[in-house]
Amino acid sequence: MDQEKLNEIVAEVLRDLAASEAARLASSQSQPASIQPASAPRIAASSKDVNIDLPDPTADEYRYKAQVESPANVFALPELIKSTTARIGVGRSGPRYKTSSLLLFQGDHAVTQDALYRDVDQHLLDEFGLFTVQTRVSEGKDEYLLRPDLGRQLNEEAKRMISERCVSSPNVQIVVGDGLSAAAIEANLRSIFPVMRQGFQTAGLVVGTPFYIKYCRVGVMNDIGDLLHPDVLVLLIGERPGLGRAESMSAYMGYRPRSGQNDADRDVVCNIFENGGTNPLEAGAFIVQLAQKMIQQQASGVKLKLATR
Repeated sequence: MDQEKLNEIVAEVLRDLAASEAARLASSQSQPASIQPASAPRIAASSKDVNIDLPDPTADEYRYKAQVESPANVFALPELIKSTTARIGVGRSGPRYKTSSLLLFQGDHAVTQDALYRDVDQHLLDEFGLFTVQTRVSEGKDEYLLRPDLGRQLNEEAKRMISERCVSSPNVQIVVGDGLSAAAIEANLRSIFPVMRQGFQTAGLVVGTPFYIKYCRVGVMNDIGDLLHPDVLVLLIGERPGLGRAESMSAYMGYRPRSGQNDADRDVVCNIFENGGTNPLEAGAFIVQLAQKMIQQQASGVKLKLATR
């Protein structure tokens, strides 16, 4: 909100207070002293509606607005601000932020908290026919955040369901996990999933039964590999959200994952999201190509890089 608008609101409220006080004094003078009202003055109804709601600070119009007074180059500064996710051009240094900067920070922090603590929309999972299993996390999101080791292991019920409902030894097994951002799955799954499925089919690869893992960490790929023995496992998972950025998803991939493997045995396509990241459609096509290369070279991660030098 600009200074002129703020001054207008303050002036309107002061006029209402003055009118209310004048009315109270006139009323008290017309009554005996013994029955004068002792209640606090009320603000009289204004003849003009006063809107004290602030605009959404996360909207691009305000997020990228330069707050520097009298910049040396009024045209270059807004473009510079748009070119980075760093918070620059805020018009003040030191620990005391401007109100606009603080409101934007709080708005972005709320987006992050929402991405971390809510669950993926069940309607989306139903749309793609994904049944749900869970890791060993049993006490909700707080335990999930504090105990990443439990998020790397399937619980016994999950192992039973996967063994009963999934095809064994497919060329490709697709799994979706919430990770640290439910918003990332909701933002990208509708775009990337059909591209992957069609791409694998065109490549002549057998795709296993896809499913969804709640409270999922990347290391759970090892448990899935021990159960289903796929040639390639693709795990779509929400990345750790940053301030104001909650829709970034990654695709972790491994050739014949099994117990004991680590990140050196995996490949990852990261920062999958529209308008600034890896486009989900392009990412889906690249995942298909990478899976074909893994099967051809019978390797993933560091071993794949060494084999394709």
